[in-house]
Amino acid sequence: MRIFDPHIHMTSRTTDDYRAMHAVGVRALVEPAFWLGQPRTSPDTFTDYFDSLLGWEPYRASQFGIRHYCAIALNPKEANDPRCTPVLDLLPRYLVKDTVVAVGEIGFDTGTEAEERAFAAQLELAVEHGLPALVHTPHRDKVRGTARSLDVVTDSGIDPGFVVLDHLNEMTVGAVVDSGCWMGFSVYPDTKMTPERVVQVLHRYGTERMLVNSAADWGHSDPLLTRRTAEAMLASGFDEDDVDRVMWRNPVAFYGQSGRLLPDRSGEEPEAALYAGNSIARGGS
Repeated sequence: MRIFDPHIHMTSRTTDDYRAMHAVGVRALVEPAFWLGQPRTSPDTFTDYFDSLLGWEPYRASQFGIRHYCAIALNPKEANDPRCTPVLDLLPRYLVKDTVVAVGEIGFDTGTEAEERAFAAQLELAVEHGLPALVHTPHRDKVRGTARSLDVVTDSGIDPGFVVLDHLNEMTVGAVVDSGCWMGFSVYPDTKMTPERVVQVLHRYGTERMLVNSAADWGHSDPLLTRRTAEAMLASGFDEDDVDRVMWRNPVAFYGQSGRLLPDRSGEEPEAALYAGNSIARGGS
């Protein structure tokens, strides 16, 4: 089984997590920029963080046969802090980097006007750079926040096929399914979805434009929940092709729109080359 985790925060995880993820089939991931838990007080701290997503984390991941990509953005929570908003002016410098495959996480935290301004500005940057956008739907008042997110996406003029609305649940997926946007589900203990709940959504709405992630970070989370969701899919009647679509081909298709998942020199189809590339990272198999 091959797994591409489309949303995980490995900055918060250990090297043992990388080893365990590889053992269950994770071969690629995307790490979106997010709030680190402690408020940042200047754009310089973001610069250091972004540089680590481009340098240190891909190196760490490569030691365990996992290809690391990232998404870069000013996250919704810190969009409310005027000390942090100058980060928006730094983003173009990073959005041209080879391993940056999306703008994210962007969207809403509490739904302020400052968050909406940053959200709209970063969708504009996604359009300018031809990159997908990863949208964080709020944890509180999620139904209203998801509807408002869709309005901002529509107003931006971005192709909805370049947008994933993440952290969806049973109450919000219905609003997104006909929008043309991709749908993301975070399998995260206590506060988000369980493998069984995700499987029920997939049975109801199908596997097209569906992304399943662990969103593992510094909280109570588990980077192996993508694998457990895949196993729950099989146990519920989905076949191996369904699982491969959700856990591998869908993330490759979504982030592949960036044109940056693979080096052009491979000459292989994107899925095959991305998977095979991990043996190179390990020094051969």
